[in-house]
Amino acid sequence: MARTGQPRRSRRPPARQSHPPARQPRIPTIPLVASSAFGGALPAERVAEAIGRGLQTGGWPPPDLCPLQIEREDEHGALLGELRALALDARIARARAIILACARLDEHTLAGSAVFEIATRARQSGVPACAITADNRLSPFDARLLDLQTILTAGSARSLAGAGRRLAALL
Repeated sequence: MARTGQPRRSRRPPARQSHPPARQPRIPTIPLVASSAFGGALPAERVAEAIGRGLQTGGWPPPDLCPLQIEREDEHGALLGELRALALDARIARARAIILACARLDEHTLAGSAVFEIATRARQSGVPACAITADNRLSPFDARLLDLQTILTAGSARSLAGAGRRLAALL
């Protein structure tokens, strides 16, 4: 104690940190819905919107909707060009999960399709992928090749919203 009864103050300045404190990695919270058309009555946009409504009803924030116009690769590389234009890799990196919606899943889905390409990119990025389809003809082995966590069946806008709500509970 100093003579005045006050505690003695240190003359040293406080130690400074040489680097900022480490930040906790941010866990993504937005699901990505990549959809193709379910026939003429349900274009890709309506499919994505219906699933998005279901996810929101299930408590998730509004998803990133990614309706696809091209479903299969052709000799001109149109599918890869569309995925590049949609900035798909960056969107996958920001996603909590990928929900793939296509009218039919079968063994032909495995080669040259948007579903195969997106599921592969999701797996490579460590992002879980699920699927919603009107007609699931994938064997369990083929579903495992795509690394799909869940496959739900839905064919109308109402059932797509219901499938989105069911997925909300699983994500």
